[in-house]
Amino acid sequence: MSKREIISTDKAPQAIGTYSQAVKCGSTVYLSGQIPLDPATMTLVDGDMEASIVRVFENLKAVCEAAGGTMQDIAKLNIFLIDLSHFALVNEVMARYFEQPYPARAALAVASLPKGAPVEMDGVMEL
Repeated sequence: MSKREIISTDKAPQAIGTYSQAVKCGSTVYLSGQIPLDPATMTLVDGDMEASIVRVFENLKAVCEAAGGTMQDIAKLNIFLIDLSHFALVNEVMARYFEQPYPARAALAVASLPKGAPVEMDGVMEL
């Protein structure tokens, strides 16, 4: 059994529940869900949906870097949206953070997210 390493950074929002920002097991890193919280204020970012999506990717990026990797190391990305009409915008913003080959991905519509967030993402990295 591999030793679990807890990943934490102040460049992403601190956990608001009974979880860690990420857990590394061997060369695999399990990224907890990130919502558009500003890590400095721990409040949802002001602005439009694009600002929310960018903040989520920035939060994920910070945790990836704290784990010793980059966004390109994400093998699987899960996207949760309260409104799937924003899916095209997610794709547009995602293209700023990823290069081919892209990660495997799922996008789901959900009824609600923590703190009333419009978007949340989690994923799995392979270092």
